[in-house]
Amino acid sequence: MTTFRKLYGAGPLHLLAVAFCLAVGLSVVFSIGFPALWNQAVWWQSIAVWFVGAALLHDLVLFPLYSLVDRGLAVGLGRWVNAVRIPALGAGLSLLLFFPGIISQGSVSYESATGLTQQPFAVRWLLLVVALFVASGLFYAARAVVHRFRS
Repeated sequence: MTTFRKLYGAGPLHLLAVAFCLAVGLSVVFSIGFPALWNQAVWWQSIAVWFVGAALLHDLVLFPLYSLVDRGLAVGLGRWVNAVRIPALGAGLSLLLFFPGIISQGSVSYESATGLTQQPFAVRWLLLVVALFVASGLFYAARAVVHRFRS
């Protein structure tokens, strides 16, 4: 087991999980077919282009950027870092999820399908972010009070 960890860098369960994910991805590609990944009419709307572009954008730009921000937060905030890190992650992921609605992309289709407008999306997302940070602050304060009583 030690030799395996030295050679591979992680345990066998990790290798099994990676192999499973690759198998699922390949099965999806084979089931929808390679032509479905490429839009011949408009090349930049191809799934393959967006996938490679997103991977490059994340790995070469975003990952180093948010790693630097996280290091700065860890140095500047010390014990408070998770009280900011967790709600910021929730805010970022929810922004990623609801961004088309926040900027009213597809508003005509949305309104014809639901009878509602996308106007409240931005305000509701901001309220969600405020709630995440308030809940995190309250949790941290409660933890600090418990810690003081124990010591």
